Amino acid sequence: MEGRYGKAKRVWVMDRGFASQDNIEWMQSEGRSYLIGTPKAELKKWERELVEERGWQQIRDGLEVKLVNGPGGTETFILCRSESRREKEEAMHDRFTDRLTGDLQRLAKRLETAKQPQDRSKAERQIGRMLERNSRAAARFNVRIIDDAKRASGLRLQVEEDKKWTDWAKLTDGTYILRTNVATWDPKVLWSTYIQLTEAEAAFRIHKSDLRIRPVWHQREDRVLAHILVCFLGYALWKTVQGWMRKAGLGSSPRTLIEEMARITSVDVVDPLESGPEMRLRCVVRLDQSQKDLLDRMGLRLPLRLKQPAAAKCSDNRN
Repeated sequence: MEGRYGKAKRVWVMDRGFASQDNIEWMQSEGRSYLIGTPKAELKKWERELVEERGWQQIRDGLEVKLVNGPGGTETFILCRSESRREKEEAMHDRFTDRLTGDLQRLAKRLETAKQPQDRSKAERQIGRMLERNSRAAARFNVRIIDDAKRASGLRLQVEEDKKWTDWAKLTDGTYILRTNVATWDPKVLWSTYIQLTEAEAAFRIHKSDLRIRPVWHQREDRVLAHILVCFLGYALWKTVQGWMRKAGLGSSPRTLIEEMARITSVDVVDPLESGPEMRLRCVVRLDQSQKDLLDRMGLRLPLRLKQPAAAKCSDNRN
């Protein structure tokens, strides 16, 4: 980037996959400005600030941030907590916890009702697979196989919930952390700048899923550039429709609009004549109320009839 466009006064915005110490030092080596997502494990260093309710600023509905000076005073860490993200992470933890709890209960029941000695190593391998399948809840429980001479199986399953894990999850669900050496921006600008990464990721998802334009391995540069142009035009049209919908008060999901419009069809009415070619009319089917409301909000009017393609205006058996 610098070789092509020069070392302008730009701010590098990167996700937490780039937050290695080597990358941070490279950024700092020549005074580059950056805003980088930080691994969630870093939250442990800021536990006191997370617990302390003073200093949080609400920058939009359901989102609060707190600025914390980093060691040495050269960096600022931005603690963010999102209500929607908290609900999502809590639901994810609950789902994995319920599934893991069910697996452990079934294993405990088998060990309790077995009529003959059970293989300890086999039971431990089963537990390992359970924890692996439910990794997001694995650390929530301390699971052990205990010898029990009173049972025919000779084994008993002991499961204890780790309260420290539960308390930490409750504190940090929905919370993430950013770091920057930009000292002149306010918290809202910092967060808004970083969130552009999610918009870029969303653009890639739209290309692959909604527009169905997936990568194609072209062998020539002109074909590569042509493919990029098609992708860009498709995305530009998508964003145009999105802006159009917002202006009409229809939300911001062109996917919903396209699905609704796809239900609008046409029919061909064919009237065979006694002499000469048959007469064919292409008509739009009657819209239901939701489709009428949608088109009215966007100021669109569909024609009652559609023009036939040149090759299909009429059919002549002699041709």
